[in-house]
Amino acid sequence: MSVAHTPPGSALAGRAAAKEAVDLALPMIEKGIASRRLGESGFLYIVIMDPALGPADCGFEQAILYEYSVGDRDAWDADYAQYAREKARVCWRARRSGHELRYMAPHLLRATDTGVWGGIWHEGIAVGVSGADPWFDEAVGTSIASLLRAIAKKKALQIPERLELGEHDAARPRPLPLI
Repeated sequence: MSVAHTPPGSALAGRAAAKEAVDLALPMIEKGIASRRLGESGFLYIVIMDPALGPADCGFEQAILYEYSVGDRDAWDADYAQYAREKARVCWRARRSGHELRYMAPHLLRATDTGVWGGIWHEGIAVGVSGADPWFDEAVGTSIASLLRAIAKKKALQIPERLELGEHDAARPRPLPLI
């Protein structure tokens, strides 16, 4: 009997980095949700995919890096988690943002794909967001993806260059000289 194995994900943009990215974006998100400027629902759900894992590497569920909910889930008027997951799934699979898929590349959509946009594909990072207006879902997702990439860049600069990234002691970073 074989044991299912999830391939290792991103060395520098893992779950802790994804959580940090969401934490950095939270003041903006919470203010926008509370004021209803991002949308009328008063809720938001975020799904971040592991940028080092694609559909050829593992299943969708295994590639989910981090999920986060804003607002009281007991008061939801829709399943924002399902919407965010489906937005993340289609962006992750097609390697394109939801708006682009829906309006510029609809030929790439499958019958089982979501017909709503608000998920993003930014610099290899797929993020599904649901609860705000779709243009703000995209803005929040893009913000989080940019923050995740910045966190990974910062970590990369703390590791000496070598042939294989391998294991490193994040507690004792060794900065690289900037060239």
